[in-house]
Amino acid sequence: MTAHAQSSRSVNPFKQPKAVFAVAFACVVSFMGIGLVDPILPAISEQLNATPSQVTLLFTSYLVVTAVAMLITNWVSSRIGAKRTLIVGLALIVVFAALAGGSGSIGGIVGFRAGWGIGNALFIATSLAVIVASASGGFVGAIILYETALGVGIAVGPLLGGLLGNVSWRGPFYGVAVLMAVALVATVVLVEPIPLPARRTGLGEPLRALRHRGLLTMSLTALCYNWAFFTVLGYAPFPMGLGAIQLGLVFTGWGALVAVFAVFGAPRLQARLGIAQTLYANLALFALTVLAIAIWTDNRTVLIVCVIVAGVFIGVNNTVTTQAVMTVAPVDRAVAAAAYGFVRFIGGGLAPFAAGKLVEAFGIHVPFYIGAGALVLGIVILSTAHGLLKEAEKAQAEQVDAPGTGTAVSLVPVEHVAAVSGDAGRGAIVAAVDGSPDARRVAEAAGRLATINGRTVHVVHAEESAVAGDAAADAEDLESARAAVREHLERLTALGVPAVGHVLRNVTGHGEVGRLVAEHAERTGARAIVVGAPAHGGLTALMDAGTGQSLMRYATCDVVLINPRSAELEPAA
Repeated sequence: MTAHAQSSRSVNPFKQPKAVFAVAFACVVSFMGIGLVDPILPAISEQLNATPSQVTLLFTSYLVVTAVAMLITNWVSSRIGAKRTLIVGLALIVVFAALAGGSGSIGGIVGFRAGWGIGNALFIATSLAVIVASASGGFVGAIILYETALGVGIAVGPLLGGLLGNVSWRGPFYGVAVLMAVALVATVVLVEPIPLPARRTGLGEPLRALRHRGLLTMSLTALCYNWAFFTVLGYAPFPMGLGAIQLGLVFTGWGALVAVFAVFGAPRLQARLGIAQTLYANLALFALTVLAIAIWTDNRTVLIVCVIVAGVFIGVNNTVTTQAVMTVAPVDRAVAAAAYGFVRFIGGGLAPFAAGKLVEAFGIHVPFYIGAGALVLGIVILSTAHGLLKEAEKAQAEQVDAPGTGTAVSLVPVEHVAAVSGDAGRGAIVAAVDGSPDARRVAEAAGRLATINGRTVHVVHAEESAVAGDAAADAEDLESARAAVREHLERLTALGVPAVGHVLRNVTGHGEVGRLVAEHAERTGARAIVVGAPAHGGLTALMDAGTGQSLMRYATCDVVLINPRSAELEPAA
């Protein structure tokens, strides 16, 4: 996710229109599907006389079909619109979840889970875009709400599966159908139609995108990681020998750690260590955890602890790998997300079924040894792109002096015919602003400092875009971002303060905005950076922390924080 270096006191992630909550609720239910079936796998195997490898096909059919469907989601949504695509996806989930609950054979459930996977792919591709387009409580707040829904769904899914599965293995399927039906009705009634994108996505664009070495390398790394991830998720319930509720509690602990480290832990690690080092360390620690599962598969306590701890590495990897894909991919973010999702879900889908077959042929320990080996292979594959990752991270600092229109990070100048002449060079004051009402006070404070010191103000605004989970969305186009900057330039000009403006484009990651603003300030010899101090608490402050921490870490000049709670500033003179 990208965020601005400026925070707003008016941002409340839970103060949104009803339409946003309708889609967020659907997100919770959708993400429940990841761990929902874990607690009922042994019960389905016993009651339907199915082997564990047959039962793991519930994961395989769902994820493989989701992977293939990811290739067409952007093609569909760019032609019928995000709302219609979302509705079709929700309807398919409702129908096929209900059919799976009513099925009397393992083959029927597997087939209906495949249909569920189509709906899931359509939903994943459009839910973030719909939330961002419908939000009125602030862009950052909308993304926080989406990521909160993701975390709640992952964490609560296994618990709901265990509670309903304790009554009947059919319960979780019927439960999802009912909840998604509620979300479907709410979406139809509350969500307004969203305009079609200016450009239609080609059917073959995701596959063509995989020709790019960086995107292909990161996708193959994710395939290896997902092989280990879904080996643990899909087969670990069988050797635990627990009931549905107990399994639900175990995987709820796992899901809670996935959610916490995906939303809060990963951005901090990435800001501190960088993308490459975070991924190397995380994959290595995950490999050791899966190796421990392989060695002590017969020890229930060790198995349970390792499965829960694995949630830490899965959460970090989900977030940082997606950020890495967006960093190295030279294509539109939505296309990159689709291509990456296709490859990674293929690995996740095949792993549980392969685990079942390996157990039948060689024993319970083998699939977990292979899972650990897959992670080592992932590290090797990632190392072949080490240079690309370093270059991409370096380019985010080096490319900000030249205008750009693609996916490279760029600092685009904003023309302003009424600008007051002045020295735009050394000693400038940088005002890092967003689109919130409090941004005006940041610009005015920068203007006051510039007046006192006889300097120019550099107004820098980060174009709003988001990457969360496997989804990507843009909240404003370049012209809207330029217009926001021009408002500040006009106000400063009227006050007699010389000013220039820039839009920071195509930034991915919580800490990147702060780092790039700091590096722009250093490059221009700025005397100070003016930003807004977080005046809100809770989730919003935690989500914005990556930007603020990165700014403070990289800034080589003074950083001035403007408290939104303080009295209004007098106009600069």
